[in-house]
Amino acid sequence: MDDAPDQFFRELDGLLGPRGLIRDPDLMAPWLTDWRGRFSGRALALALPASTTELVQTMALCARCAVPVVPQGGNSGMSGGATPDASGRALLLTTRRMDAIRTIDPAARQVTCEAGVVLQALHDAVAVHGLRFPLTLGGKGSATVGGLISTNAGGTQVLRHGAMRAQVLGLEAVLADGQVYSALTPLRKDNRGFDLKQLFIGSEGTLGIVTAATLRLVPGIADRLVVWAGLPSLQTARALLLHCQAQLGAALEGFEVLPQPCLDAVLAYLPDARAPLNAPHAWHALIEVVAEPSEAASLRDRVEAALASAATQGFLDDATLSSSETQAEAFWLLRDSISAAERARGPAMQHDIAVPVERMPDFIDEATRTLETAWPGVRAIGYGHLGDGNIHFHVGASAGSDRESWEAGHGKAISRTVHDLVTAWGGTISAEHGIGQLKQAELERVGDPVALHLMRRIKAALDPQNLLNPGKLVVLAPGSGNA
Repeated sequence: MDDAPDQFFRELDGLLGPRGLIRDPDLMAPWLTDWRGRFSGRALALALPASTTELVQTMALCARCAVPVVPQGGNSGMSGGATPDASGRALLLTTRRMDAIRTIDPAARQVTCEAGVVLQALHDAVAVHGLRFPLTLGGKGSATVGGLISTNAGGTQVLRHGAMRAQVLGLEAVLADGQVYSALTPLRKDNRGFDLKQLFIGSEGTLGIVTAATLRLVPGIADRLVVWAGLPSLQTARALLLHCQAQLGAALEGFEVLPQPCLDAVLAYLPDARAPLNAPHAWHALIEVVAEPSEAASLRDRVEAALASAATQGFLDDATLSSSETQAEAFWLLRDSISAAERARGPAMQHDIAVPVERMPDFIDEATRTLETAWPGVRAIGYGHLGDGNIHFHVGASAGSDRESWEAGHGKAISRTVHDLVTAWGGTISAEHGIGQLKQAELERVGDPVALHLMRRIKAALDPQNLLNPGKLVVLAPGSGNA
C-alpha cells in the first residue's frame, strides 16, 4: 500500500468520499480472506462505490493508472474467486453499497436491481407482490445478485428453474476501461448478433463488473411439501426421480440425495436433530414439491399418490411427508448442514463436480471404489442435486491425518484423480462454485484446449491490461500466473 502513488488515492478518495474508500488494515481484514478460509491476500484499499457512475469513474482511474481490481460481492464464494493475491497491488472493490431494487414489475414478472442486493432481501421484496425469485441457496443471507451472476450460481431449484444464467433477462456491467455495457431492457426476440450479456454471466468478474440486472420472477407458492424418502441405492433414486417427474410435472422443484453416512454425520453434528425415518437406509432423497394457488388444495393428495405408486414399483423403502413448514425446514436443515458436518469430521478434499444426469449414480459408485482402493482408509461420499447431475464429492482423510500435510500430499493427488475421472465421464470439474483460483490450474490441465484458447482471446479483447480479477478463471497465457 505504501508504494501506491499518492495521486491515485487522492483522486480515488475524491471520487468515492469517506464512506467509499477504506485503507485501514483492520477494517479491510475480514474481506481479504475467502469464506472457506483457504485463501488470504492483500489489497491497496477497499473501494465501495455507491452507484454505477462511481464505479465507472473508479475503473477509468484504475485503467489509467494500471491498477488491478478484484471485484467482490458478499464474499461467500467457494473457490477464492473474490480474494486478491498476496502482492498487494490490487484494489479490492465491493458492490455491497449498490443495493437498490430499482423496479418491480408484477405484470411482466420482472425485477431490476443492483448488484449489491442480498439474495434474501430480493426474496423478501418480491414476495410482497405475490412473486418469488426462483433461486435459493444456503448463503442467501450474504450472497449478492452480482456475485450470483458472476459465478452463475445454482442452488436447490435448478431442477425446475435452471441456474442463474436462466434467470437473467437483462444486464448492466462496467468494463475494464470504464465503459458501460447496458442491456437491462429484456426483449423476447433480439437477433442483433452475439448475446453479449451471456459473456459476463459466469465469468467471475474477469470481463466486467456486473452493476445491475433485470431478473425473471415466477408466481409465489401457496403450499409446499417436503418428502424424506429412504432408498436402497442411488440407481433406485434415479428411478424415483423419473417417476416423480412423470407424476408431478412442474410441481417438482427439488430432488436431493445423500447417503446414510452423510446423515449420520449431520445427526452427530446438530445436537437437536433427529432422523426423519425410523430405520437407516443406504440412500436418502429429499424431494420438494410446490403448488401455485390454483393447485394448492390437491397437492398433498397428488404427492401421496405418487409416493404410493413409487413404493408399489420398488422405487423407495420408506418415506415421510412434512406436516408443517417447521418440519419442512427441519428436513432442509439436515441437507444444508452436510458440508459443516463433514468438515467437523476432519480433513477432506471437497469437489463440486457434475456429470450427465443419467450417469450420476454409476459415476459415484465407480469413483468411490477407485478412490477407496487407491488410498486405503479414506472415505468417499457423494451427495447433491440428482436432478441436474451436480455431485458434491468429498473424500475424507484416514483417521489421525494431519490436515495440512494430508491435503498437500494425498489430498492433492486425490483431487487430480477425481478431476481426471469426471473429465473421462464427460463431466465438469466445476458445477456451481466456479473456478476462481482454487481450480484455475486444474482447468488448464484438464480443460478443452480450444475452449481455453477462446476464453483467453475474449479476455484479452475485453481486458488487454489484465486488470479485472487477474489470476482467476483463466490467465492470459498458460503459466503467466497472476500478472
